[in-house]
Amino acid sequence: MEGVEARVGLRIAALLTERNAAADHVISERLRVAREQALARARAQRLQAQSAANVTKVGSSLALSGGPDTSSWWQRLGFALPLVVLLVGMFAIDEWHEAAQIQAAVEIDSALLSDPLPPDAFRDPGFLEFLKAPPVETPDVQISEAAQ
Repeated sequence: MEGVEARVGLRIAALLTERNAAADHVISERLRVAREQALARARAQRLQAQSAANVTKVGSSLALSGGPDTSSWWQRLGFALPLVVLLVGMFAIDEWHEAAQIQAAVEIDSALLSDPLPPDAFRDPGFLEFLKAPPVETPDVQISEAAQ
C-alpha cells in the first residue's frame, strides 16, 4: 500500500512541476511555499512516529536488561481493579435485593398472622372480589336533637 502511495505522490509531483513551468511567478511562489509546508508537516509526522517507535524499543530493551518490569503489574492491576469493583458492587446489589424481598415477605406474613381475619378467608373467591371492589362510602347520618 505504501508503494502505491509513493508512486501516486511522484506522479502528482511530476505533474505539478510541469505545470509550474507554465504558471505565473506569483502562482509558482505560492506552490513552492505550499510544497515546503507540506514537506515540513510530513517530516514532523515521520519524526513523531519514529520517536514513538524508539520509545517502545527502548522500553522493551530496558525491561529485558534491567530485570522484571514492575510497571506491567501495576497496569494489569489498573485494568483488573474496575472489574473487581464492578463484581463486588453487583454482588452487594444482589444481596440487598434479596434482603428487601425477604423483608417484604416478612411484613406480609406478619400482617396476615396478626390480622383477626382467618387465613382461610383469603382463599374464598368472594373475599377476593370484595378486596378488588372500590370502597363504598357510607353517608354520615346525623341525628338531630329534635328527632331524639
